[in-house]
Amino acid sequence: MSTTDLIPRQDDRPGAASGARDPRPVDLPSLTGLRWTAALMVFFYHVHIVEYFGGRANDLVTFAFGVGNTGVSFFFVLSGFVLAWSSATAPTGRGVPRFWRRRFARVYPLHLATVAMALAMGFLLAPDTLPDRGPLTANLLLVQSWVPQVPYFQGLNPVSWSLACEAFFYLAFPLLFWPLRRFGPRCALPVAVLALAAVVTVPTVMELTGVSDGAVWAQYFDPLTRLPEFVLGIAVAELVRAGRWRGPGLTASLGLAVVGYFLSYQADYAFRTTACTIVGFTCLIAAAARADLAGEPSPWRGRLSVKLGEVSFAFYMVHILVIRTGEHLFGGHPKLPLWDGGLLVLAAAFSASLALAWALHTWVEVPGRRLLLRKGRGTTAAS
Repeated sequence: MSTTDLIPRQDDRPGAASGARDPRPVDLPSLTGLRWTAALMVFFYHVHIVEYFGGRANDLVTFAFGVGNTGVSFFFVLSGFVLAWSSATAPTGRGVPRFWRRRFARVYPLHLATVAMALAMGFLLAPDTLPDRGPLTANLLLVQSWVPQVPYFQGLNPVSWSLACEAFFYLAFPLLFWPLRRFGPRCALPVAVLALAAVVTVPTVMELTGVSDGAVWAQYFDPLTRLPEFVLGIAVAELVRAGRWRGPGLTASLGLAVVGYFLSYQADYAFRTTACTIVGFTCLIAAAARADLAGEPSPWRGRLSVKLGEVSFAFYMVHILVIRTGEHLFGGHPKLPLWDGGLLVLAAAFSASLALAWALHTWVEVPGRRLLLRKGRGTTAAS
């Protein structure tokens, strides 16, 4: 979700000096810029997984981006934060279907387009990877992450498993958000603490009971397991809105996020995906929001950062298809030397991903959302 959809109101900042709680949304461009940073983390993580580089170059990429999949955790927290921030009131009554329709229009056109691209890629390059009817249907319905079988949660466009989690979050949002908005920051703080505790408890249990294929699915892909990250984002947004957030500033939060990120690389497997980074990522999101509210400097507020953030969803959805296409063309993991084709192939994969992302954002994501919302308004008016 792009925070640039919100309306900037510099005179109506939540948590202003008057102390009044103003629910009206304020534009937070730094959060849009941060989306691009998280998308890049996931991009380079998949470069590492597919092994575009060999030798020392691969060791460097592994060190820098071997835990780049933590960017998905950042997206989940950010999603909860932005949805709560952009909601003037909790969706209730007839507002709930309208909320769900807007969320559907936001994500489904791009999802459908990348499913079609994945099927075309399979037909042309790897027919043996085409999914059966069950995984295909689950993917189209955005429920693939509920099934603990690899052909389901990693079929077609592998990154779309996270979209199935987001779909569940969107369904649950009205129920989750209502008590937080109803009871205010006195409810948000304990909810944030409980959500944070849940995020850390899951890998602890996994470590104690043993790492298995089922445990990996339950920790990383299961929408119920990832729900606390989304809830944490909602609660922190309410604390920031009310001027009750007491976290570190932007520089310290960035440092905390970087330390947590590289600590993840050293941690046991169960703690790599969320536990080490959750505090730093949450603080960074809140600090970036507060910097925008106060008009303080932010490296993610520039025009280019925001523009890249706007296409980050499309980039995230298409990049693995580009990387996997390169893998199939090479007949396996390329493992290229850094200066002998490696950087050139990386630049080609990145450029193709960004170009496709721009095209999908311009010609599929934005017009598809407008079309679905216009049809929704027409249906409502007719009824």
